[in-house]
Amino acid sequence: MMAAQIQQHLAVLPGWALQRGAIEKQFDFANYTQTLAFVNGVAGIAEDQDHHPEINFTYNRCTLRLDTHSVGGISLNDIICAARVEALLPVSLA
Repeated sequence: MMAAQIQQHLAVLPGWALQRGAIEKQFDFANYTQTLAFVNGVAGIAEDQDHHPEINFTYNRCTLRLDTHSVGGISLNDIICAARVEALLPVSLA
């Protein structure tokens, strides 16, 4: 996917950014329980899509990083997964 196409898609995905050949976003939560529930939701999406992001999380923060190794960059599937992740969030956290 070309950089201009990626930026066009990211324009409708708040907080997602192109970072070092992947799309990435940090999510902040009130506590560990909320963070872990979010991570488990992301895991469900990853299994459904058979597309697994890099997930790093701590007590109240999670960072997701999506890219597609087989294409050596970002694919439409990364954008779709990011949109599905956004749908997990309550409006107050999006």
